[in-house]
Amino acid sequence: MGDITKAYDLIIIGGGPAGLTSAIYGGRSKLKTLVINKGTVGGMVNTTREIVNYPGYRNISGEDLMKDFKKHAEDFGVEFLRDEVVKTDLSREDKRIVTKKGKEFSAKAVIIACGSEPRLLNIPGEKRLQGSGVAYCATCDAEFFEGEDVVVVGSGDQAIEEGMYITKFARKVTVIVLHDEGILDCNKVSAERAFQNDKMEFIWNSTVEEVLGADNVEGVKIKNLKTGSSEELACQGVFFFVGMVPATHFLKDSGIVMDQRGYIPVNELLETNLEGVYAVGDNRVKYLRQVVSAAGDGATAAVAAERYIEEMNAFQANVLASEKPVLLAFFNVLDQGSLEFCTLLEEVNQELSECYRIVKVDLTTKKNLAQKYGIQQVPSVLVLDKGRHVKRLNCGTTKDSLKTQLV
Repeated sequence: MGDITKAYDLIIIGGGPAGLTSAIYGGRSKLKTLVINKGTVGGMVNTTREIVNYPGYRNISGEDLMKDFKKHAEDFGVEFLRDEVVKTDLSREDKRIVTKKGKEFSAKAVIIACGSEPRLLNIPGEKRLQGSGVAYCATCDAEFFEGEDVVVVGSGDQAIEEGMYITKFARKVTVIVLHDEGILDCNKVSAERAFQNDKMEFIWNSTVEEVLGADNVEGVKIKNLKTGSSEELACQGVFFFVGMVPATHFLKDSGIVMDQRGYIPVNELLETNLEGVYAVGDNRVKYLRQVVSAAGDGATAAVAAERYIEEMNAFQANVLASEKPVLLAFFNVLDQGSLEFCTLLEEVNQELSECYRIVKVDLTTKKNLAQKYGIQQVPSVLVLDKGRHVKRLNCGTTKDSLKTQLV
């Protein structure tokens, strides 16, 4: 990697609801925060015409909600960069990020909020005719099919709701459904509305096996899953809504652990397997993928990152920069024995003319250092010299024995 363009406390990769919430919390904590987003800030939520279940907003478009999120972050001094992250080095203490435009940044903590992207069926004609009749976003492209016949592939919430939106423009919308007649994967309200829509038709027990057309979509080849027979259906547009996949391909060689689908497993603090790196929103392993759950992820990760950075800054100032050897003393404020041992440690250090600097770490509030050094019980004391681990003290001894260990 080359020269650093700029250093930050916190860099957030992705500007959807999870990333923007992280940015709000990061900015409010006075962290120097940068959001890198390769597209329009807001991500896939921008294509949602109507959100009715986000607390405090009875009815708002996804685009308008994301504008509010971004403005909130900007009010706290968060910086935004429209670029794409193509390379990372996240295993080091000062994490490095390189963008497609050749800029390189460093950060003390990184939050991965790159979200997900439409799943491709990878059938013949799909990729070739993208932008020429093949589409994945009704809000973006429906108006281009005014008065034409359109096919929708899928039967989940997105497929049916987007399909109904397309009927505002298209002459007819034919939905290709894998299931038996009357069975859709969407919610019941949307299903009822779709069945009552005169411009929507359904082909059951079927899938699309090819998109037809030379320069533009002219039709699709549909296969009946029960009979095995195929037929062609003329149309001018095909919208695919067959699920999403995590947009984590740029992390392939980063050292971040991912499952076989590309989702990132995390713990309750949204921590990945790499220290100081967090994953939030649709790119992580989780049960519910909605704006409200993404926002919750962003808040949790940003608070965890802020505390991690605070601990690392304190470690740098109090341990690595110390002229004296350091006694890193781990205690629990709720454990009287560990508190008494810390008092004893201070007495011994005074008798030794304070030749050590004592740095106390409360495990109830600062867990990152404990994890770093494998501390599982209190009291525990490490002797460090410029951050180098010299030895661990036996804390179950007398005052004289403790003094002997430190001489």
